Amino acid sequence: MRDIDQRLHDAPVHDAARAAIEAQGLDVRRIDDTARADTDPWLDAVARGFLDGERTDTHREAFLARVAGRRMLGVYDPGAPVAATPVSTFASWGTELTVPGGVIPASAISAVTVAPTHRRRGILREVMAGELRTAAELGYAAAVLTVSESGIYGRFGFGPAAPAAHWRLDVRRAGWRGPEPDGRIDFLTREQGREVAGELHDRVRPGSPGEIEMPRGHWDRFFGTSADAEKGGELRVLQYRSIAGQVDGLAIYRVTENHDDFPASTVDVSLLLAATDDAYAALWRFLLSMDLIGTIRAGELSVEEPLWWMIADQRAATITIRDHQYVRILDVAAALSGRRYDTADVIALEVEDPLGIAGGRFTLSTDAAGAATVEAGAADGDALSVRLGVAELSAILLGGVSPVTLARAGRVHTDDSARLARMFATPTAPRLSFWY
Repeated sequence: MRDIDQRLHDAPVHDAARAAIEAQGLDVRRIDDTARADTDPWLDAVARGFLDGERTDTHREAFLARVAGRRMLGVYDPGAPVAATPVSTFASWGTELTVPGGVIPASAISAVTVAPTHRRRGILREVMAGELRTAAELGYAAAVLTVSESGIYGRFGFGPAAPAAHWRLDVRRAGWRGPEPDGRIDFLTREQGREVAGELHDRVRPGSPGEIEMPRGHWDRFFGTSADAEKGGELRVLQYRSIAGQVDGLAIYRVTENHDDFPASTVDVSLLLAATDDAYAALWRFLLSMDLIGTIRAGELSVEEPLWWMIADQRAATITIRDHQYVRILDVAAALSGRRYDTADVIALEVEDPLGIAGGRFTLSTDAAGAATVEAGAADGDALSVRLGVAELSAILLGGVSPVTLARAGRVHTDDSARLARMFATPTAPRLSFWY
């Protein structure tokens, strides 16, 4: 574990959050992520919050193995009939967020719940604000999360930065007009796929803005190789190897039979990783050529998938775009200087932050090589003045939305949004290939 991540794990609950929560007669504490006495009731609260059923002992044991190393907070009500089960949960851990041309340290957030019995008491506000301040004080440039309810996190300064495309493909209509790479496709066991996935993702991640390090335990979730996996045996794993013998691509899918029309069965692709264009084309071509398949569904794709230009009939694809990963800048200088830019310019930023963590005036200067420097204070000369919220700045960090669009929506205020857009333009649309 990196030093900064260890310090996040071990940090005490923020004093302001603790005081506000204790003023309500509640208790907040960091739980022991290595002890089932703490993690079992915490997991019960998370399962309740996400509408899951009661967890079994197998679930609980597997959960303990996955969360070791995570920072886990619980808010407890001493007057509740089951006082050992928290009324609110929160988890985070240190990771790296890929930004255009680089990576920045980020705090990933998950398992955010508040029991229905304790809503509208400001518990989430106090915990979230305290945890964001803790992460900022430790040196994280941003916080990231994937959301089940998109209307919650904007008030904390999060902006939707990496949307996800969900595809439904009519296989019989789609056809194929893309390349037909050399190399070979093979089936793997789920265990074999699990072994090669981590290295492949590490190759893909640096070139894909929005991706983070795969959290502990997630590969077992993808491949159904953990003790608590459900229907893992339905998964199939494909591997693409180049003519040089290197594993450059991997896909995981399951088939749902259509008992009324067997050749119209459905493939659900849960993950497709491709380190090269050949691997990408070969895997999709294979999936579209499978016998007895009428429909392919895939989620957490980029909004600019090359597949759109590889199928013969683009109307064979029904594509739905949704918000997916949200980003919250905690340190403007660290976040903006951590990425690369396509134009040399000077921007004077006035950033408004509802929590007072990252607000202020900053001068962003970029050079012809794409490097940036960020200084506190107003800029002189011909700098473009821009006023926006930290949520809006976070949304454009990865290049997933144009500042022109946000300016037209009244979310960014400047005299030349096109100039700002040229600075933040990126050649690759951001994507995060999983939930956490």
